[in-house]
Amino acid sequence: MPLMPVVLWTDALVFLLIALGLIFGLHAARHEHLRAPWRRVVRSRVGVATLVVLSAYGLIGLLDTVHFRLKTDQPAASTEPQHAQFAPEVLSLLDVALSGLRARQEKTYSAPFATHLFVKEAIQLPDGPLIRDYPRLAHGGSHLADPATERGLDIAFRALLGMFKGLLAWGLIGAGILWRLARRRGEPMAAIRADILAGRTAIPWRTALAMLGLLLVGGFVAAELAASYHILGTDKVGEDVFFQTLKSIRTGLLIGTLTTLVMLPAALLLGIAAGYFRGWVDDVIQYLYTTLNSIPGVLLIAAAILMLQVYMSNHADDFASLVERADLRLLFLCLILGVTSWTGLCRLLRGEALKLREVDYVQAASALGVGHFTILGRHLLPNVMHIVLITLVLDFSGLVLAEAVLSYVNIGVDPTMNSWGNMINSARLELARDPVVWWSLTAAFVFMFTLVLAANLFADVVRDAFDPRLRGVN
Repeated sequence: MPLMPVVLWTDALVFLLIALGLIFGLHAARHEHLRAPWRRVVRSRVGVATLVVLSAYGLIGLLDTVHFRLKTDQPAASTEPQHAQFAPEVLSLLDVALSGLRARQEKTYSAPFATHLFVKEAIQLPDGPLIRDYPRLAHGGSHLADPATERGLDIAFRALLGMFKGLLAWGLIGAGILWRLARRRGEPMAAIRADILAGRTAIPWRTALAMLGLLLVGGFVAAELAASYHILGTDKVGEDVFFQTLKSIRTGLLIGTLTTLVMLPAALLLGIAAGYFRGWVDDVIQYLYTTLNSIPGVLLIAAAILMLQVYMSNHADDFASLVERADLRLLFLCLILGVTSWTGLCRLLRGEALKLREVDYVQAASALGVGHFTILGRHLLPNVMHIVLITLVLDFSGLVLAEAVLSYVNIGVDPTMNSWGNMINSARLELARDPVVWWSLTAAFVFMFTLVLAANLFADVVRDAFDPRLRGVN
């Protein structure tokens, strides 16, 4: 076997989250009261467009979640059977796909699409004297004989080539979707294409395909240019900033999703129990989350991270690689964020449960002797799921931004892990240079802003679809 799979703690939780999502999707497909709101989501132009963007982020994050170790080469001279040996470095599918960007490292800073370093160095001429000038990059634009005259035309040509590849891929995917729709409806593809172009389909395929085409063209153009240039420049140690931003997507998604997985059980169980049972149960739960809210969240996170660092320093032999060490810190950060963020949803569910326990069908079930847990699972839980979904989607963007803020104050993810927060934290010192090194901060901001904007717009659509007070308006 040429590789050995490696499952980190966060990888296992991501796979668990995907499995739970598939189970919920199958369950919702068999129940009209759950299927109808999602139908309204996919029939919204904003919902479909943001869903395409979020799917692109999710695909990149999923590729960066499949980890493994490659098999090392062994000498062929020995005739005795040998055990397979694997490299200590843990890689992901995204690392393999971006191996060109990952391996191309310069000496220090270089601007986007630059062919020379950003700072001057002492260069020895062939005839002996030393001069201070900007040296050529080892990889960025190294194929150009005369960058001053050839770079502009080369960038334009590669951008057009990437655009052609993106349009070709978009055309193939669009043809596949047209064929699938035509086969399902039993109509010719020309009629389906006319309906999509005119916007007469129930699902806004025109918007979805337009957004997909924009992403494909942009992705292929970036891939074509990144093969020969550092399209977002390099950082202080010469690493490609574009590679760092793509690797940071997984961290942002994990902070938003795994924290949700941690906070959901406590918020759901305690919130419904407090509103239904009332009395001393309600008093204990209220005392619990009120006490937790009285503790400053940043101080609690800082104390937990410091304790984890002490533990990892005293048990360094327990971690086979830096990736496993950084993964444990990321998992611990998700746990702490989940512990400090479940109280808001718990309050909402408590208030909704107080109202639902007084409705007629719950009172009738209680009078007929139905057990409390049966009432909770059959009558209360399904009727609060719209609040749960709306709150989780709305909290996702806040958690992504929280990672950037925590990393900025050095209590976020491990410094060796790629994240937008770490990029912003390192860029704050670069802004004091003259001239300013602006591209690391800009790259992290653009990618994070796009994800947060798409999540917020999608959250608005989900809220409008699941809120019972707005169903009549839609």
